[in-house]
Amino acid sequence: MTFKSLLASAGAVVLLAGGAYAEGKVGIAMPTKSSARWISDGNSMVEQFTAAGYETDLQYAEDDIPNQLAQIENMITKGVDVLVIAAIDGTTLSNALENAAALGIKVIAYDRLIRDSGNVDYYATFDNFKVGVLQATNLVNGLNERFGDQKPWNVELFGGSPDDNNAYFFYNGAMSVIQPLIDDGSINIASGQMGMDTVGTLRWDGSVAQARMDNLLSAHYTDQTVHGVLSPYDGLSIGILSSLKGVGYGSGDQPMPIVTGQDAEVPSVKSILAGEQYSTIFKDTRSLAGVTVGMADALLAGGEPEINDTSTYDNGVKVVPSYLLEPLPVTAANWEERLIDSGYYTMDQIQ
Repeated sequence: MTFKSLLASAGAVVLLAGGAYAEGKVGIAMPTKSSARWISDGNSMVEQFTAAGYETDLQYAEDDIPNQLAQIENMITKGVDVLVIAAIDGTTLSNALENAAALGIKVIAYDRLIRDSGNVDYYATFDNFKVGVLQATNLVNGLNERFGDQKPWNVELFGGSPDDNNAYFFYNGAMSVIQPLIDDGSINIASGQMGMDTVGTLRWDGSVAQARMDNLLSAHYTDQTVHGVLSPYDGLSIGILSSLKGVGYGSGDQPMPIVTGQDAEVPSVKSILAGEQYSTIFKDTRSLAGVTVGMADALLAGGEPEINDTSTYDNGVKVVPSYLLEPLPVTAANWEERLIDSGYYTMDQIQ
């Protein structure tokens, strides 16, 4: 079974070479059910691991770090053969992974890099720097479309959770597009708030983002207009939009600012169709699950998984060999092709 065959048959029954089923148990540690994308990730992995003949133990920690650690330790005690971990805080698992390594349990970091441990065998994720580039490109495209002649554009920046390694890749990717426009005077950060240490949003909490947007509006936008907001995740975008709508944006003579997002969650897709959120980033969890199943199968068969990146993801102890999937931008112009025609959603889920 190869990565390519898994990606081609995402969501379908996957047979191993010769038609035989695998044997083994896979522990799957997910961060939370509060985000629809993690539910989709978990379901996709269980479906594909089960189809490939593996027993699975799927656990959600509801963004509680000690809870996730206890779940992983319990999986180790129960004797899983592979651990697939989407870490809440990628710096907290070193001791548990030492125990896993001592028992010969392979570890795959899923979507979020596990840091500060030499016992991470592989990493399956999307091209996270590119996610940020696409978010910022969508932002600039929207600013040109809606506010082309009103430069400098007033923009505010939001980052993801500082304990999630991906958040820095998203932010840095976005700033590779935005910083040159700040430098040439096209974009103005009216609040002056920049850098992940300032704009990060702990646990990707939408209510925290909404409260910060409220504060930004009251402190910096009583006599000027906000034109755009860089948001790295749909759950933050919904909170930011609530704040903007609360002071009249999107009604009367106040156009809605350009607000980005990520994960193509249903509420945000509906928001895009309603003319509120401008864009999101689609990351097909079926494909990521397929890559992960392929990695686990290769490891348990004594082989080496297919990878396409050996330089990007240094976790502080080692460069973790990785497979990076391509993220896709979604706007009102292409949502149906990306999300409906691909079979990820049905039309009934969106309309």
